Amino acid sequence: MFSGIVEESADVVKVVKEQENLHLTLRCSFVDELKIDQSVSHNGVCLTVVKIEDDTYTVTAMKETIERSNIGLLKAGDKVNVERSLMMNGRLDGHIVQGHVDQTARCVKIDDADGSWYFTFEYDFDKNMAKRGYFTVDKGSVTVNGVSLTVCNPTKNSFQVAIIPYTYEHTNFHTLRVGSVVNIEFDIIGKYLSRMMALSE
Repeated sequence: MFSGIVEESADVVKVVKEQENLHLTLRCSFVDELKIDQSVSHNGVCLTVVKIEDDTYTVTAMKETIERSNIGLLKAGDKVNVERSLMMNGRLDGHIVQGHVDQTARCVKIDDADGSWYFTFEYDFDKNMAKRGYFTVDKGSVTVNGVSLTVCNPTKNSFQVAIIPYTYEHTNFHTLRVGSVVNIEFDIIGKYLSRMMALSE
């Protein structure tokens, strides 16, 4: 379980393909605090630490994860938003994030807001998935590359988010361009409500 409050952007050091799996080796400031089997969110994807060596750690993504996320697009030198799992005695500053990415979206527009930015993302709309809560609502929550954000101006297949300078600088939002592919996780509360409504019909 995560909050969507990114701790930092880790550097991808190495990417190794092995059959249908992808091994990612990364470097960040808290490597010496990690343990094998620990869960870490990578661009919103919950992955397990399988190796720690010197100042790097390695996680493995399987086919399902690669197909649903932008993990398969990563290469050495890329920046990845990372967050360790929630501590039960801490504040929930973002929103409830599972680390189970639902699908990818593509950045289609970046607007300068005189010191901040509006990013617009489009995703493939599926009516049946929308009935199960896979959609965005105005002022609702969405996770983009692991960052907890508030939705602005949602449509059937798009939404905007407002990015302040701190978030822009301390996450990989500063690397995004029009055409960049990001991971999105829709709000779990909306999924549960949609499921409850479907069962009550």
